[in-house]
Amino acid sequence: MAQQHLDPTDPTAEAVTGDALAGYLRAQATEFLRALRLHRETGGNGGGAPARGYPGAGDGGPEESVDAARALRRSARRISGSLHTFRPLLDADWSEEMRPELAWLSGTLGLEHAYEGRLERLLLALHRLSGATAVPPQPVDAVAAGGRAAGTAALPLKEAPESTRGPARATATAERGSLTVGAAKAGALLERQLTLARTRAHSSALQALGSSRFHAVADKVAVLASEVPLTPAAPATELRPLAAAAEERLTDAVAALPLIVAGHPYNAEALVHGLSPDPSPHPQDGPWHQVRLLLRLHRYAREVLHGGTAPVDVRLLAAGQALNRHRDASEAAAAAAQAARTPRITPATAYALGVLHADQRHEVEAARFAFQQAWQKQTVNVP
Repeated sequence: MAQQHLDPTDPTAEAVTGDALAGYLRAQATEFLRALRLHRETGGNGGGAPARGYPGAGDGGPEESVDAARALRRSARRISGSLHTFRPLLDADWSEEMRPELAWLSGTLGLEHAYEGRLERLLLALHRLSGATAVPPQPVDAVAAGGRAAGTAALPLKEAPESTRGPARATATAERGSLTVGAAKAGALLERQLTLARTRAHSSALQALGSSRFHAVADKVAVLASEVPLTPAAPATELRPLAAAAEERLTDAVAALPLIVAGHPYNAEALVHGLSPDPSPHPQDGPWHQVRLLLRLHRYAREVLHGGTAPVDVRLLAAGQALNRHRDASEAAAAAAQAARTPRITPATAYALGVLHADQRHEVEAARFAFQQAWQKQTVNVP
């Protein structure tokens, strides 16, 4: 893998020591506190009507509260990731206590937004697959995720070409008609289920932000903004070997992925498992989700080495986008399969949900192929 900037394995590069890690953690802690203050100033700590996608924004400004909550999650992820990668340079007890708390906070604040985006993705896919000429009115909240379903891989459900005659054309038309009938009920079912899940996530986020657990995390981050608990040897210890180890873990995990299979347009085993009665997570997706997390840790390690101003690596950016798309499609497919297990739904509804599930598993395969294409390119850094 070609590197043009601050290769962690380059012994001739300028030394980056634990002092740089301390500066990075202080900067991220400061960003966390700034976002928390903005979140409270815009009503995010309760009172008023909730902002779309994030808990508790009042009259102070919904968009500002959304941005503040995202900034909270972003800083929490970076602090937690850095504590993981560079843990030998930090007080062990403090680090092991902080990491799960930051992960809890980031995950809790992200759930509502995740359900919102999942519902939007599935409704857009349903209308695309059923041949609707326009997307029906959606809740204002559902528009916020920004059309992430754009560019998805559609199932071959188009009607037969004009030149086709006879039973094939009639069958295709009947399938489209059946899908159209079931799509409306499938969409209503998904909206009920995911809106309920989103409401519960909203309540959980409100409770979390008002809990003593959150206040304890915020207090520790406030201390981190001025005092980083490094080990005595950390200020003189080179960071590059630890950053290189994070990159090696990512490279090994990618090497274990079935990238050759990712070149296939469809994966029948994925469809069969997804529609089985077993509601457990898809076994094929786990390694890809792990690569996504390792890629994030590698990116954060690069930020530490660059003092928070790492140049944009186009290769890593494209790979990360593909893995995000993979995660979204995987979770959307699981939601469609879960809805299809709802008792006493009509055959047309079940059919529409099955087609929707297959469409999202198509999208999973397309995202894997996109990751493969991005990963095999040389690294290109943009200042």
